[in-house]
Amino acid sequence: MTLRILGLVVAIGLLAGCESTGGQAAMGDSPFAPSGTVKGEEAVDGLIVGHRLMEAKEYEMALKAYMRSASEHGLTVDVLSAIGSANLQLGRLGQAETILRRAIETDETFVPAWNNLGVVLMERGEVAEASRVFKAAFALDSGRSDAIRDNLRLSLAKLEEPAYDDSDNSEFSLVRRGHGQFLLLTKH
Repeated sequence: MTLRILGLVVAIGLLAGCESTGGQAAMGDSPFAPSGTVKGEEAVDGLIVGHRLMEAKEYEMALKAYMRSASEHGLTVDVLSAIGSANLQLGRLGQAETILRRAIETDETFVPAWNNLGVVLMERGEVAEASRVFKAAFALDSGRSDAIRDNLRLSLAKLEEPAYDDSDNSEFSLVRRGHGQFLLLTKH
């Protein structure tokens, strides 16, 4: 409800600026508002914008960009995984887990969603399930990613020795690499 009121206030403010004294000019005889893009240009995809914002550590803004992408393209596995990753970075582990599980239901072969879910589970202290998830990611990736292998190794070490205390006190984080791919690395 608050979002609707805010949208209405913004819309009224924009309409006030459309007077002939300097606001936005109407496009031809159209009674509709301009599209917001220059004629012939398309808006940048929300998924790309979100990835750039994640790299800049602007997680809340990235989440909004991913939501915009969801409204434009639907809840694809890429979008769901990205929304889950943003929620993870914002510390919203329950939301991240729910969304990442939905991403996996959408496409059981999407490695980034498996990786991100493994990170969430490690953050929640669910080491046994995280190890199973990392094993699935490792198998789907055919062992090509060193980061996945390292995270699997770390989760297995913690599983075998619950009091495992790695000397560098590392924690998991996500790093985007390429289109729609996320690799897990540790932060020192």
